[in-house]
Amino acid sequence: SALNEKAEINLDKLFVKPDLSFYNRQNVLYPLSMIATDDKRKHTMVTAPTGAGKTDFLLRRCRGRVFYTLPFQASINAMYDRIKADIGDTGAQVHLLHATSDLKIEEGCLEERIMQRHIGASVKVLTPHQMASIVFGIKGYEAMVEDLRGCDVILDEIHTYSGEVQSIVLRIIEILLALDCRVHVGTATMPSSLYNKVLALLGGSCSVYEISLSKDVLQTFNRHIIHKISGWNQSFDIIDHAIANGEKVLLVCNQVKRSQQLYEILSERYPAVKRMLIHSRFKRADRQQLETKLKTDFNMSDEACFVVSTQVVEVSLDISFDLMITECAPIDALIQRFGRINRKRSKLTIGHYKDIYVLAPPLADKDALPYSLDVLKRSYEVLPKDDVLQETDVQDKLDAVYPNV
Repeated sequence: SALNEKAEINLDKLFVKPDLSFYNRQNVLYPLSMIATDDKRKHTMVTAPTGAGKTDFLLRRCRGRVFYTLPFQASINAMYDRIKADIGDTGAQVHLLHATSDLKIEEGCLEERIMQRHIGASVKVLTPHQMASIVFGIKGYEAMVEDLRGCDVILDEIHTYSGEVQSIVLRIIEILLALDCRVHVGTATMPSSLYNKVLALLGGSCSVYEISLSKDVLQTFNRHIIHKISGWNQSFDIIDHAIANGEKVLLVCNQVKRSQQLYEILSERYPAVKRMLIHSRFKRADRQQLETKLKTDFNMSDEACFVVSTQVVEVSLDISFDLMITECAPIDALIQRFGRINRKRSKLTIGHYKDIYVLAPPLADKDALPYSLDVLKRSYEVLPKDDVLQETDVQDKLDAVYPNV
């Protein structure tokens, strides 16, 4: 009713199966692009490092309308931009749904903003929180149920959620199965205990097309040398050297307050160097602008710069910096963070490594928040010291830190 006389025109655009043929592209540098997706099993579980072509593979497995879920607003915005650029001219309606999605839609596009929350999009990019209504039966759940019924649902990086949200996601999977959805799970870092739980929910190997890469292929994704340092005071000489060499430096804190303090210190130390601070507490419109600037300006920069961030850069942001200094985080979160360094993959970059420095865990529980101090200690312990992080060892490290769901 909000569209008045334009309603009929827009109704014609709803419940249209998207043309996903764009994702049939192949490139030997992205090994998942070379693997067939025509397996008859209904569901999918893909385990592969960042940059292996996971997104394309998951979309190629889809047969109908698509719901693509990711954990963080920044990663959702980036995926929305990506899919819209890939298939937007095919007539498919690509919609975005999260708490501040209205800000992402171009100013003046009232019609498009109205349509974003409508059911029937060809592709909808959202967080699992937006689907939580079907678990709790809260306002609007009936519309969400009808929107989801019979669709393809991609659950990307579900291991990144807290224990509570992970429980909700597992329940969402059960309901999606009851709604005859095809469920496709993608991960770079999932503990075996969680993987086996999800696999069992989906009906086991007879119902799930499971894909992982061989050890030989995984070794071509080794790209980081991990160093351990005691604290931020030990990092300044490292940053000095990187700035002098014209490198792009990414510094990650686990708490907003610490990121603000670090940014102030570095701004005083390097007043002439291009810099940015990004975290979750910026005003929504400002945060949107910062995300865009991070991808289109800092990421593409050929001069020295530094970005101080929190966890908002962890998942699905297509940026590639030269050096990272990060506070210790759970091993799965760390591996996601590492994926923002030396991300660009080419014949020239395979076999070349970039440095990552990880700070020792704090001493007090309050300084470890939002994480468990015990998990931080176990994660720090399994990291290599002044050595290459071997992709073939990542699963064992995950399972050592997380032996149980």
